[in-house]
Amino acid sequence: MITVTEATAHAGALERLSDGGVSIWLDDLSRRRIESGNLAGLVATRHVVGVTTNPSVFQAAIGSGAGYEEQLADLAVRGVTVDEAVRMMTTADVRAAADVLRPVYEATGGRDGRVSIEVDPRLAHDTRATVAEARQLAWLVNRPNVMIKIPATKAGLPAITEVTGAGISVNVTLIFSLERYREVMDAYVAGLEKAQAAGLDLSGRHSVASFFVSRVDSEIDKRLTLLGTGEALALKGRAALANARLAYEAYEHVFAGARWQALGGARANRQRPLWASTGVKDPAYKDTLYVEELVAPGTVSTMPEATLNAVADHGDVQGDTVTGGYAQARADLAAVERLGIAYDEVVRQLEDEGVATFEVAWQELLDAVTKSLNSKGVDAE
Repeated sequence: MITVTEATAHAGALERLSDGGVSIWLDDLSRRRIESGNLAGLVATRHVVGVTTNPSVFQAAIGSGAGYEEQLADLAVRGVTVDEAVRMMTTADVRAAADVLRPVYEATGGRDGRVSIEVDPRLAHDTRATVAEARQLAWLVNRPNVMIKIPATKAGLPAITEVTGAGISVNVTLIFSLERYREVMDAYVAGLEKAQAAGLDLSGRHSVASFFVSRVDSEIDKRLTLLGTGEALALKGRAALANARLAYEAYEHVFAGARWQALGGARANRQRPLWASTGVKDPAYKDTLYVEELVAPGTVSTMPEATLNAVADHGDVQGDTVTGGYAQARADLAAVERLGIAYDEVVRQLEDEGVATFEVAWQELLDAVTKSLNSKGVDAE
């Protein structure tokens, strides 16, 4: 982790990113990061105005037990189940992080200063259970700046509407396809309409839609490499950016339409696009690629700390790199399709893999906590 002194040395690119209308959220959280003052330091010096978590983040933070020993011991004495133990630890971290970011939340009118926590990934295909879990998490964290993450599966769509209508701010995650993204925006708008019909105030509801980036290149580049032609290889590294830019075009269209105008007039907030999976997987690409090339007003860029460090150190942020590129983006995706790589197949595979990856991480976390509880003489069930 960086120190505050190191953080102040290279803030130029991050400042330009923030000035360009991009909210910088950290894609990581741990108790040590909170208690050491590191998170507060990033907020103070590196323009970090939000935090996202996911099952993989918590598995890395809690799996080793480091920083959680005292709470684990107390939970073991109480004889709680492993599921209850995990939820008590994760919500405690999110609550503490929300307190660190509360001044940002107040200063931005609720737009930023947000901390996200995800519903149990095993519920991704169960609408009713997802809604119940979202309500429970919002109650457990009990902070106005929490966002509940709901996966953009088919079952997740009606859950987004229900939870939004209930007044809970939602971070929709695992979005890979343009079609699904439009469905997510529609689900959010429907939730606001439901709240409006019930006479509820819309101004306090905020949402982001987490559109995944680097994983699209990882899968499509792999297929382009197998084709091996000059035309195929020339398209490597272009599909993810094209996909994200067209997502932003869809966002502009939806939130300028007649349906939205009625909600906007009632002080509803747009659901901002959030660029997720911004860490570059291919070492052949610049490590700041997915940040520099996705600068647009009204977006969120969530970064693991390595990417945040890279942008601060050598990022080249030169203003809007999205809105002028729609025609080229369509051409790039069309070129990939012409080579026999089916877009719909790729994004469907990525969604399935994304849900499965989070399920595995969650199970690994449960297993690690079970081992810790058992080592303290408790049979965790």
